[in-house]
Amino acid sequence: MNEMMTTLSGAFAKASLTQWLIFLPLFLGVYFLPSLLALAFNRKHLKLILIANIPAGFSFIAWGALIVWAVTGKMMEKKQPEKSPV
Repeated sequence: MNEMMTTLSGAFAKASLTQWLIFLPLFLGVYFLPSLLALAFNRKHLKLILIANIPAGFSFIAWGALIVWAVTGKMMEKKQPEKSPV
């Protein structure tokens, strides 16, 4: 375990700026995938999914449940423009 942590920390220390600029957006995109899906599917509970996504990213089961919620949740109602009295 200690040897693996040493290897991993060495790999992060040797990463160039270009590698970090590629890795960070990909990592954040996967981490916040449930929130991005909720945004794409126009879900009613987008704010709750986003808030729950922050700690749930550390648990694969909770992260997967958020993906299911983001894909199957209720859609937001579109506001109808008010008709002016004529």
